Amino acid sequence: MHDIEPYFKWRDSYIASEDEQSPFFGRIYDEFKFTKKVYNYFIHPQWDEFGSSTLYMKILFVDYDEHFAIIELIGEWNDCINNDIMYLKRNIIDELTDLGISKFILACENVLNFHGSDDCYYEEWYEDIKEDNGWICFLNVLDHVEDEMCTTKIQHYVNFGLEFKDINWRRQKPKLFFLSISQMLEQSIKKLSF
Repeated sequence: MHDIEPYFKWRDSYIASEDEQSPFFGRIYDEFKFTKKVYNYFIHPQWDEFGSSTLYMKILFVDYDEHFAIIELIGEWNDCINNDIMYLKRNIIDELTDLGISKFILACENVLNFHGSDDCYYEEWYEDIKEDNGWICFLNVLDHVEDEMCTTKIQHYVNFGLEFKDINWRRQKPKLFFLSISQMLEQSIKKLSF
């Protein structure tokens, strides 16, 4: 797991530790010292802690003019025991929504397990952004993770599922990637309205 780095090819456009508005502004990384773990396996030092002991993240791109953020996750998402959604919502999402971010794309292919509790924080997140035509989209969710998310009923607030699987987002520029996800969501809404 220590070889899995957060995606780095957009760093010419955005670096969270250099963004004065980012929750990770000023963070310094030691490329040689591995201290963070998932399942007793060290993970790459570029991943950011946000309060969870099992889930880590990287804010890959934020566009304050277009009001969107792209985040990559790794680890075990455990709302049941660790209340990871509370840490994500309070320590990261609330700060970003206060800055006008209302559209969130979370790359979840490295989320190895999900243990749900309830949908309260997801509902709150959705309520915070819906007035601004905001949305939340989880990409490339593993099947067993998706099953648990559906059991927790977060699909009422978060977009994920078949049409958001197997998306090779790393080949796109961040703004074009955002536009393609926006179009997919618009088409989904149109299908539901018929």
